[in-house]
Parts: sequence; C-alpha cells; structure tokens
Amino acid sequence: MSKKPHIAAIGECMLELSGSTNGDPIATSLHLSYGGDTLNTAIYLARLGMQSDYVTMLGDDSHSHWMLSKWQSEGVGCSQVAKLPGRLPGLYMIETDSMGERQFRYWRKEAPARELFNDEQRIIRLENYLAQVDLVYLSGITLSLYDCEARDRLFAMLARLRANGIKVAFDGNYRPRGWTDSRVAKTAFQRAYDIADFRLPTYDDEQALFNDKSPEETLARLTNVSNGEVVLKRGALGCMIWQSGDCSQVDANVVERVTDTTAAGDSFNAGYLAARLSAVTPQDAARQAHALAACVIQHRGAIVPQDAMTVLPH
Repeated sequence: MSKKPHIAAIGECMLELSGSTNGDPIATSLHLSYGGDTLNTAIYLARLGMQSDYVTMLGDDSHSHWMLSKWQSEGVGCSQVAKLPGRLPGLYMIETDSMGERQFRYWRKEAPARELFNDEQRIIRLENYLAQVDLVYLSGITLSLYDCEARDRLFAMLARLRANGIKVAFDGNYRPRGWTDSRVAKTAFQRAYDIADFRLPTYDDEQALFNDKSPEETLARLTNVSNGEVVLKRGALGCMIWQSGDCSQVDANVVERVTDTTAAGDSFNAGYLAARLSAVTPQDAARQAHALAACVIQHRGAIVPQDAMTVLPH
C-alpha cells in the first residue's frame, strides 16, 4: 500500500460568524463556525485522502479547544498547533449578499497565530517536523500575519526545507487590509513565489497587488523562474496552467446558483495539490479542483458538510 502524501499547511484559523444580513446585521441570525484560508485547504486535503497537518497557534480558551477538536475530527493532524495561555483566537464575520458575494469584518490583532515565528526554539522544533512532510503550504494571508523579522525567519526555514527536497506551495491570497504597505506585500509575495514549486495565484488578487493588465502579464511575471508550475485561478473563467514553458486552459464547472464563494480558491488548491501529489497531470488535477470548488460554492460557509462533498479522492 502506497504512503499517503503528507502536507502541512501554515496559517491562522479564526472563529467564523456567517449569515445573510440583508443590510440589518442586528436582526440577522448568525452561525458560529471556524475558518481560515490555509485551514480550509488542510481540511479539504484530509477529506481527499491526504495526510494533512495544520501549523498555527491558538489560545487555551474553550473556543480554541473546540476548534482544535473539530479539526481533529476532520482528520487534520494538530501536533504542531501551539497554545498561548490567556490568549484568544481571532474572529471574523462574513456578510453575504443575494449574489453569493461576501464582505469580511475582522477582530484579530491580538491573535496568537501572529507569534508563531517569534521564538527560535519553536522554529527549530517546527522545522525538524516539517522535514518529514512532502509539501509545505502557505498563503499571502499567512505572510500578512507576521512582521518583517518573523517573515524572514519563515522564508529562511522554507529555503532550508526546500534545499532538502521538501516542496513548497504558495497561494497568492491578497487581502489589502492585512498589510500596512502594499510595497511590503509585493516583496513578500515575490519571495514566496520565487521559492514555491506550486504557485497558485488568483488573477484578481494579482491585478490588485501588482497592477497586472492581463492574465498573460501575470503568467509572464510568475514564470521567470524555471522551477515548478503556475496555476492562475480566474473564478468562473477557469484557470490557466503553466508548466515547463507550456500553457493550457481548463474551464471551470458550470454552477447554476452560487450560494457563497467563501473558500472557493482554498478548496480548488486542495483539489489540485491532492491530485498532483498523487501523480495526476496538471490538467486533470485542475478538473478535480474545479469540481471541488463548484461543490463548495453551492453551500454556505468555508467548510461544507461532509455529506455535501461530491468529489471523491483519486
């Protein structure tokens, strides 16, 4: 029996409040759940049969314990989830309109996940653990959590891991309010893209941060390095794949009614990486990724119910 691919995702998970506000949030009934872009991907990876770990920090409060138990019930490995006594997890609210588009409001400045790379001994222990996995996954939101010194420690760790054969995947998930300076964000994103074997940008985000004029311009910028591959997500327009100088287009699945686009890109990334690490071609991997994302956007919240999953692992 072949060994399952082992993926570790780094980032932050917050408590999630979601509901349709219809302009009157006080009168709205809100649902409590949890979500975070890399955590969403880690859960979908586990559901697709991968050995999936999550790397973050939580508090020691009841909500942190609740989230941890939920992740474990999904099959996500949590041995690298550290706890800071007396601290509380971040919180965000999703307000969804009638077209399925959403707005986010955050309460997260003191979230413990921001201190993950502040302690040298913790970094050493984490690096020793990550040296055993097949791939480390992170996002632009992951990068926005840390100050410049902590990001430098993260990039140094990733460079050492990659030099020892561990692959890196980076999702260019850009949220402007997470950054005080877009120039700092550009530098951080480019460093992550340069080190990544799998580059998973979304065109709208690349356009907002780098002022790209077309998807082709984005691909040209991200294919300057020879290693790996680029999958440029374009929502309902599908995705463009670049690998070894070849570029192809894979159409998205048609969805009659979009309920909530939360975690569309996160689930796409899970579907794509699960397939690629199982030796599936980039094009077929993108088809699995589109199918999973199509399932997710027909339900509310970042994590859809297990019985709503219609995509089986390869």
